[in-house]
Amino acid sequence: MATLGEALELVALLESELIRRRGDIDRHDDYYRGKHPLRFASQEFAKFHGERYRDFSDNWVQVVGDSPIERMAVTGFQAYGEHKADTELWKVWQVNGLDADSQLGFLGSVLSARSFVLVWGNPDDEDLPVVTFEDASQCIVAYEPGSRRHRRAALKRWQDGNSDFATLYLKHEVWKFERPLSQQDKSPQMADVDEAMKLWVPQGERRRRQTWEPREMDSEPNPQPNPMNIVPMVELPNKPMLISEPISDVTGVVAMQDAINLIWAQLFTASDAASFPQRVITGAERPMIPKLNAAGEIVGKQPVDLDKFQVDRVAWITGKDAKISEWSAANLTMYTDVMEVAVGHLAAQTRTPQHYLIGKMANLAEGALLAAETGLVKRVDEKKLWSGQGLREVARLIALARDETAKAEAMRAGSVLWADSESRSNAQLADSLVKLKDIGFPFEWLALRYGLTPTEVADVVAMREKEAEMDPLGAAAQMLAQRPGTGIEPEDVDDVEPEVEEVPV
Repeated sequence: MATLGEALELVALLESELIRRRGDIDRHDDYYRGKHPLRFASQEFAKFHGERYRDFSDNWVQVVGDSPIERMAVTGFQAYGEHKADTELWKVWQVNGLDADSQLGFLGSVLSARSFVLVWGNPDDEDLPVVTFEDASQCIVAYEPGSRRHRRAALKRWQDGNSDFATLYLKHEVWKFERPLSQQDKSPQMADVDEAMKLWVPQGERRRRQTWEPREMDSEPNPQPNPMNIVPMVELPNKPMLISEPISDVTGVVAMQDAINLIWAQLFTASDAASFPQRVITGAERPMIPKLNAAGEIVGKQPVDLDKFQVDRVAWITGKDAKISEWSAANLTMYTDVMEVAVGHLAAQTRTPQHYLIGKMANLAEGALLAAETGLVKRVDEKKLWSGQGLREVARLIALARDETAKAEAMRAGSVLWADSESRSNAQLADSLVKLKDIGFPFEWLALRYGLTPTEVADVVAMREKEAEMDPLGAAAQMLAQRPGTGIEPEDVDDVEPEVEEVPV
């Protein structure tokens, strides 16, 4: 068991690494929300147009981040050696609202390169552990030396009210700490209040309050034992590497997003100044008008306000050499062409279908549309593989929290069930399922392939059994039609008449 000093030292080390990661996490979150600082091509452009386009953004980061998430849906868990999904694990998943929260966790992994899942026992119901997805800005996991799976410790740090809270998870115990908010986390008004109140607090007490202190717990010890004897937090990396950190999907998008925003700003500037033909007068002096005093006497001359010519659309031009020339309007398509190429680069680099980004679809056949989405489907399948390893460990932790050691051991080699990554029409999907049925695939497998969850498949099977009880003759004919070599097609079942043996009188 760790001592208080060892626990505090570990919290400080993990917190420093968490703070180091926060820069990229916050930056990617801002870009996803459309908060893009405009990057300028020159100081002159920033001087004249920087404030005008300061809040403008053409947000493609959000499209790239959202595109794989809409195809990632967990439908169940299946332990090793079992032929059906585990209903108890799925019940825990549903009770904790993870069918929705998992989408937030997967999006967090795409943006921040990782997200986390925390599993802990529920004192109110031992059969329903508490499972939550956690953000990468608040959590961090430390691994055994040389391993990317065996966890040594985990830290969750968050703010609530005027305090910082931290929970340190170890294999055999859990420590809970708190401290007042640091000054950089407070508003300027609250920081001034703290500065004034420092005069009321002795120096030694002041230093003590700025460090982590064990949290006062009324109903439980601190530290408290970890009954699962394993670190209960699991990391879900987005794109893990062998020896370096995982990679966010939007890391390479940010630079291109800045370029697209700059081109838009230049397009708006050119559209404002040169989108109409411009006329210029040469060979003439600037028109002057008399300058009068209060008595109406001419006391000088002053140039004519040229804006008045623009409003009145009339100009008085003098001089024998005066003539009018014209500058043609600027060609703005050169900007849109460059932006279309930039968006195409985003599509290629992130494997996002171009019709997600450009929005142009013209007479695309269904097969062509599926082919266009092949890159995205492969990208989603990769994410399912990486996240599936972590979610399998989450299912194991749920079993340990329920004190089901046999199931926990079976889930080490179990599997996570996902909805289909491809987006197909009902007609095309039904046609493929009929062909798979003809070569012998069972009904329950086909129902899962159709997109039903394991729970829904069980309900459909029960309905089929109930129908068979109500119509045994029809059920027998249906089973006969499903056997190969009978010569009976399923659509001909209604035409099958039972054979009745005639008994002589």
